[in-house]
Amino acid sequence: MEPDHGTRPRPPRRGALTRRLLLGGAAAGAGAATLVGADALLRSSRPDAPAPADDPGLNGERTVAFHGPRQAGIETPPQAHAKFLAVDLADDTGAEKVRRLLRLLTDDAAKLTQGQAALADSEPELAFVPARLTVTFGFGPGLVERVAPDAVPSWLRPLPEFATDRLREEWSGGDLLLQICSDDPLTVSHAARMLSKDVRAFGGLRWAQDGFRRAHGSEAPGTTMRNLMGQVDGTVNLEPGSADFEELVWGRRDNPAWLRDGTGMVVRRIAMDLDTWDRLDRPGREEAVGRRLADGAPLTGEHEHDEPDFEALTPLGFPRIAEYAHIRRARSDDPAERVFRRGYNYDVPVAGDAGQDAGLLFVSYQADVERQFVPIQRRLDELDLLNEWISPIGSAVFAVPPGCAEGGFVGETLFER
Repeated sequence: MEPDHGTRPRPPRRGALTRRLLLGGAAAGAGAATLVGADALLRSSRPDAPAPADDPGLNGERTVAFHGPRQAGIETPPQAHAKFLAVDLADDTGAEKVRRLLRLLTDDAAKLTQGQAALADSEPELAFVPARLTVTFGFGPGLVERVAPDAVPSWLRPLPEFATDRLREEWSGGDLLLQICSDDPLTVSHAARMLSKDVRAFGGLRWAQDGFRRAHGSEAPGTTMRNLMGQVDGTVNLEPGSADFEELVWGRRDNPAWLRDGTGMVVRRIAMDLDTWDRLDRPGREEAVGRRLADGAPLTGEHEHDEPDFEALTPLGFPRIAEYAHIRRARSDDPAERVFRRGYNYDVPVAGDAGQDAGLLFVSYQADVERQFVPIQRRLDELDLLNEWISPIGSAVFAVPPGCAEGGFVGETLFER
């Protein structure tokens, strides 16, 4: 476990002994050991002190490349903290202003993700700990229409209405999305503030949503996240770098040329009624999901990634994994009906007796939202027992454009048609 470098003790003045050092031991040997310890403390407290040879370095120093053919923040292993900012463009923000906005945002995002201060950063010190910061741009239909009305993909529109939806305007829609992720919440907050400044002359904030996972280093890399219901969330997921990922996330050939090396993005704010979920016994919870809570294994298996046996029956002849179980409803015989999930939990304090505003920020990437995401959601909408405890209250769809080279800007392919 890494030390908390935000709470370092103040080093003693050179040549002076503190009371703590004097109490380290009365014997000469103990005193010498204490002085050695003090010297080490002095060295470690200096920011320019060399790291020990076996020190792997701090996670806060790690960066993710910003420039490249595809945007970071999708295949990137999920960071611990996220903020999603949706922007409504002002009425007078036409194509040329959109270009200026995207260039400005790109320049600042490129700096911030590499641990450098944004152009007009009045607190540059807050930018020096990127902790794997990524900034991912998403375009709503309104932005694309302002630049090239005939370039809007057929799936870039609000999702169909579902019976379980309880959508609220303050969590839905948007012309531009900024997905900001890092292992450090202060870094996320600072990056969001800098990028929000860039937006002010071109539009206003429509909504902001904060999400979290386990803290960095709490679990082994690759561990499936748990949501606030205690379930493993996203066991069956596309694998970055695989042929399926290339085809189903990056690969739709019928998308417009400007979106090549881009993808589609769905953001759903799913509220959870945790109070009533708490009243359900453990077997009932597991039956609703189709997996054991302890380890995420399907009710017919031993390990999380075991393939569920949907033909297995109980001694009474009922399906071991019920027809209404979440994992059965989410499955399809069509291999094209798959998405890549990269969600986060949210938990917003509510004053008084209004209850708890907590749940899941469901985020998925897929090349064709209509072809891949919508059929899954329709099956869940029809019979998923989890609908008793969850309600989608926000929904938005964005096109994620390709990345850019140094000197370019995210979204320039939309202007080069």
